[in-house]
Amino acid sequence: MLSIATDFNGGTGDPAPRLKQIANAGFSHIHWCHHWNTDFLYTKSEINQIKEWLREFGLQMLDLHGSAGQEKCWFSEKEYERRAGVELVKNRIEMTSQLNGDAVVMHIGGNDTNAIRRSLDEIMDFALKQKVKIALENGQSPSYNLPLERLLFDYPSEYLGYCYDSGHGNISGNGIERLAVCADRLCALHINDNNGKLDQHTVPFAGTVDWKKLASVIAKSGYTKCINLEISIRYMKVTDDERLLAEAFQKGNLFVQMVEEAKKRL
Repeated sequence: MLSIATDFNGGTGDPAPRLKQIANAGFSHIHWCHHWNTDFLYTKSEINQIKEWLREFGLQMLDLHGSAGQEKCWFSEKEYERRAGVELVKNRIEMTSQLNGDAVVMHIGGNDTNAIRRSLDEIMDFALKQKVKIALENGQSPSYNLPLERLLFDYPSEYLGYCYDSGHGNISGNGIERLAVCADRLCALHINDNNGKLDQHTVPFAGTVDWKKLASVIAKSGYTKCINLEISIRYMKVTDDERLLAEAFQKGNLFVQMVEEAKKRL
């Protein structure tokens, strides 16, 4: 089994063609990544249509990339924006639950965590009732990751988990080491590669990520779901979706094999 984010070549507009391409390439699961950085609110009719598409194409929802929003921002210091952001996050939690996913990946912002703590407190009961975790995603610098890790361990594991983005971790320089610290909270993955400087979101083995080391840490972690790729055509040498997805499927499965082999050595 292998999953891929839906925004590999754009994250707005009609998602049906992208879902069909993903299914045709052999993927079994999706990470819903459309509108991940917008204020878009999904309605019941839209969620029902996505459910129908997943059924039609034989795909399953793995998890979803929530939106911190532009004006509806869950870590905003402006109280009305923060409250609107909480509603946006709840919208994604409800959507994830209805599509049978189990986690919503979220970014945080700034070094002042007071606003995000208020939002986490307000969301917790709703998320627990929906049986959907919030997975905080690592960033590209210690100034982002250290406050995130403190938040992580201030809330129960059934509510707050960790999403590891291998590209962000490669840029930070110590991402895999920090993942090892949070490994028992790992509940979502954004697997991609880069040159260690730019957030390129290329396929595995195209950049400088230490894939053997990462596979070993994931194998020892609490992560039990299939591997998820978060890639973009932007920095890839291919120019059409089918070739991109074919390469992603091949390289993604190579990494799956590495993780499975690492588990056997435990």
